[in-house]
Amino acid sequence: MVDTAERYRRFAGTEARGHSPTYELLAEAVAGDPGLLALIDELPPAKRQPNLLLGAVRFLGGPVVGEYPAFREWIVGHWPEVRDTMRERRTQTNESGRCAVLLPVLARLDRPLALIEVGASAGLCLYPDRYRYRYDGGAAFGAADSPVVLECGTTGAVPLPDRLPEVAWRAGIDLNPLDVADPGDVRWLECLVWPEQRQRLDRLRAAVGIARAEPPTLVRGDLNETVRELVGAAPAGATPVVLHSAVLAYLPTEEREAFAATMRSLGCPWISNEAPGVLPAVDRLLPPASDRLLFTLALNGRPLARTGPHGQSLEWCEHTSADTT
Repeated sequence: MVDTAERYRRFAGTEARGHSPTYELLAEAVAGDPGLLALIDELPPAKRQPNLLLGAVRFLGGPVVGEYPAFREWIVGHWPEVRDTMRERRTQTNESGRCAVLLPVLARLDRPLALIEVGASAGLCLYPDRYRYRYDGGAAFGAADSPVVLECGTTGAVPLPDRLPEVAWRAGIDLNPLDVADPGDVRWLECLVWPEQRQRLDRLRAAVGIARAEPPTLVRGDLNETVRELVGAAPAGATPVVLHSAVLAYLPTEEREAFAATMRSLGCPWISNEAPGVLPAVDRLLPPASDRLLFTLALNGRPLARTGPHGQSLEWCEHTSADTT
């Protein structure tokens, strides 16, 4: 198991670098701070994540912009509140931008669709038919007058859709569903957006407005136990589609394998968008990723593309058939 110092050092060097100078500086400093690391190590391993610490500090009103000593002093002085928030909350980044890489697959499935998202957070990725899209800087298309416009650059023979999917029903599963009508839950989502990423914050707020107007069905439960129930609850005449993005990495290996086996047994379309190493059976069908931060988009365990973690890029695999139906 990677120790906490190395975990923060890797976060600084491979995830925050080039995307958030603020978080790169803070995470690197934490990695070299034995006293603060000792406090973080009081938490279970799954709760020691850099994003969780940084989000908790912001959620509680602590300083993240400025010099490290002020950040450290605040955490030490408020450690019981920080610790309790990290225990209670989860890293539940709900990035609607990922719909831009899911759309080419969703648009080619038999419609209408009954969307079922695993690890749904607040369910913002359940609204691909309520957003607008712009690929490669071209003209935007999609839901008229939507306040959410998703930008995505593409590489390769991406089967760009000429229509939006028809969604008849939308539901999600999460161990701790977030409510878009709850100001505290929305504030937590906002605190998970990195400080310099104003565009993502504006997009999140606009997507929350869409979800508030038409709240999804969100079920609290373990994904391996609940996904069958939701697939069975899909309305007659609709195609149930199970999707997830940046979720399975938080599960132990045996639970990921159990979920994959469940999806194979259900027989409905299964769209996964996960980091390398999360679904080894999928990764083995592609050459190693040149960028370890890229996700692999797959349908029913068959890889289709490499994708940016926030939906900002879509690199289609040329040797993969574009027929995703």
